[in-house]
Amino acid sequence: MKVLSTVKLPEYLREDIDHSFPDVTFYHDRKIDEAHDLLPEVDIIFTYGEDLTEEHINAAKNLKWVMVTSAGINQLPFDALEKRDILVTNSKGVHAIPMAEYCIAMMLQVSRQAEVLTEHQRLHKWDRRVRMEELYEKTVLILGTGAIGSATAKLTKAFGMNVSGVNSDGRAIKHFDSTYKMSEVKDPLSHADFVISVFPSTDHTKGLLNKEFFENMKDDAVFINIGRGDAVVEKDLMEVLKANRSLHAVLDVFETEPLPKTHPLWDMENVTVTPHLSGITRRYLPRAMEIAKTNLGYFLNNELAEMQNKILLSKRY
Repeated sequence: MKVLSTVKLPEYLREDIDHSFPDVTFYHDRKIDEAHDLLPEVDIIFTYGEDLTEEHINAAKNLKWVMVTSAGINQLPFDALEKRDILVTNSKGVHAIPMAEYCIAMMLQVSRQAEVLTEHQRLHKWDRRVRMEELYEKTVLILGTGAIGSATAKLTKAFGMNVSGVNSDGRAIKHFDSTYKMSEVKDPLSHADFVISVFPSTDHTKGLLNKEFFENMKDDAVFINIGRGDAVVEKDLMEVLKANRSLHAVLDVFETEPLPKTHPLWDMENVTVTPHLSGITRRYLPRAMEIAKTNLGYFLNNELAEMQNKILLSKRY
């Protein structure tokens, strides 16, 4: 069994998986475009998902499984994979803790005026009139109640917040006080102090958060996007932000990434921009590789039904 990994792993993770599977040959830290000689031989590819093309899949004659070490699979060559009936799994769940903590950090940063206080320190300015707010008893609306949304809800409950969620059918979810379908979002939206989008990129979510959505938010609400940038119509969001300076947006994802240096969002006072890193910490790859190791064990034992995070390509959005 041969595994090609285009994921750059630290040495201790390479050694760990090599030791765990001594009968498997691993080709670590290879760039896909420099692995032409290996592609026809490999049975498995570990990848972040954005480097594989249809040509690579066609060249990998023995390929049986693609393990994506991220949650997003949008850039995979789906048609080629489906045509060959190649198994695809991802690393869904590895982002839950860091992204939930990111949301708490950003809610506290805005509520406790961290940027203002940092600037006052730079100016040696002592001003106790800076307005401090609490998260306690504030209301947060989380768009998406999966692993990330649920982890975020759990942390917000620890701060004594009221938590509502939106999912496909309004079904009840642990840690949420109430849940709604997207068609019912107007009422909870109008009462939310914080609105967090964890929406993935699907045909159902693209452009879903538009001018009407943002205009229905509270005047002093905070919008946080850690899902996918294309769920938001950016020109609509910017228009509403310009008209309402009390509204604040914390954006970790964008329609175009990297965000162009000349993009107006960089310079808007009521916008916080971060470079798509809410899910990244030093524990990201270890978590992803634990999923990979578990699945590799099942794969080698031909226990495909037990493998985690299988992607049904014909049912993808």
